[in-house]
Amino acid sequence: MVVARYTHGQLVIIDRLREGVRLGAGVDDEGRLDREVAARALACLERFGQRLRDMRARDVRVVGTNALRKAHRKQAFLERARAAIGHPIEIIAGREEARLIYSGVAHTMPRTEGRRLVVDIGGGSTELIVGEGLEPLELESTQMGCVSFTGAFFADGKVSAKRLTRARVAARQELEPIQASFLKAGWDQAVGSSGTVRAIGEAIRELEPRLTSITPEGLELLLDALLRAGHVRNLGIAAIDEERRAVFPAGLCILAEVFEVLGCERMDVADGAMRDGLLWDMVGRLTHEDARERTVAAMQARYHVDVAQAARVEQAALGFLGQVAEGWQLEDPVAGQLLGWSARLHEIGLDVAHSRHHQHGAYLLEHADMPGFTREEQRVLSAVVGNHRRKLSLEGFDQLLPPWDRRAIFLIVLLRLAVLLHRGRGNATLPDLQLVPRGRSLEMRFPVRWLKDHPLTVADLTQEIDLLRAVDFRLKVYSSKGTLAV
Repeated sequence: MVVARYTHGQLVIIDRLREGVRLGAGVDDEGRLDREVAARALACLERFGQRLRDMRARDVRVVGTNALRKAHRKQAFLERARAAIGHPIEIIAGREEARLIYSGVAHTMPRTEGRRLVVDIGGGSTELIVGEGLEPLELESTQMGCVSFTGAFFADGKVSAKRLTRARVAARQELEPIQASFLKAGWDQAVGSSGTVRAIGEAIRELEPRLTSITPEGLELLLDALLRAGHVRNLGIAAIDEERRAVFPAGLCILAEVFEVLGCERMDVADGAMRDGLLWDMVGRLTHEDARERTVAAMQARYHVDVAQAARVEQAALGFLGQVAEGWQLEDPVAGQLLGWSARLHEIGLDVAHSRHHQHGAYLLEHADMPGFTREEQRVLSAVVGNHRRKLSLEGFDQLLPPWDRRAIFLIVLLRLAVLLHRGRGNATLPDLQLVPRGRSLEMRFPVRWLKDHPLTVADLTQEIDLLRAVDFRLKVYSSKGTLAV
């Protein structure tokens, strides 16, 4: 956990807490989370939660990475984790993790000319990024990490030439598919971040003080030392503490193959990493430089969205939200953000095909790389956009994390009504509508003559009533006189 204060355009770190719980080691091949490891993680989060409550932190993000990406049936754990730390857990995709890592490194290192390669070896995944300045250009997240490779090749702590070779071959298999694109991108400086790379750098300096950076020569020194030790407990390098020792051979094999496959000659060690990137991402949200806003705008351009129509629908949907937020417990600003983004992106599927374009849009939103967005946010967007027209399908809603497993239906209803009332795609002003929420029902009150003058809208609303009834939602449409109009 990292706590920082943002002042005068800079982040000042005021506290750091770290506990190694090895959550990734507790996820088996079928994605089941070990109870003992889960309990260890929850106990850690409870301690962090106490610190957060004591300091009354205002802006908090809690992020899960590879271990929670792999785990199945994790809803119960995530709910307990949320209760322990007092905040929801965001699970981010591998490429989003890579983006945040690069941001953390770029913001904490001196500005340099040219491009930078950043490598971060985590417990279950290794991220590689080429960027320039503060902008990542090439992002990849590979399925290899020091914890997962330890379980596969060094579970008992023994080290041999055969085991090292097997681990390096597995690492090469992960790196070869991205080799060409990274070599084509090129870089002027290579940088490693996080604990594994830092430990390797310190161990090399301990063995050979003249080597101030990580080099192929230094890596070979460490590999030879591992072979001579024969077991991690015999590794007499002070820079490798007891906690790091068990996973050190795996991390070293991964970095050695990164050097080999990408032709690295030297790598410096960065102080910043993903946690710092998260802090700067939060600063962006507070200063109206939210990466998610840039992503939405980029997707609108990429999929040729009718921006004027999207803006009309968004304005209507957010206006409706203002009337129902209290009744449907949608006062959280996140609800407005999700609804607004859904409105702006609800027609991206048209770039695939008009037929079932809502389903095409849902697929794109769930599976696309969307910088700044968590997986859960993408799933909610997918659910809302996928149900913005035609027959509704609530299949999979039970997989959404609370509270969106219950509240996503309300965002869907608001977007559907906004789309319905702007079906003409013109600039005509909507009537003065009144919305009254009552549980899983909604009353809409129109001016007396408006519905009479818009028979096509009446036909659409009549059909909408039937479609919503099929998912146990009641829509009632009244004239302002209080008479049932549809």
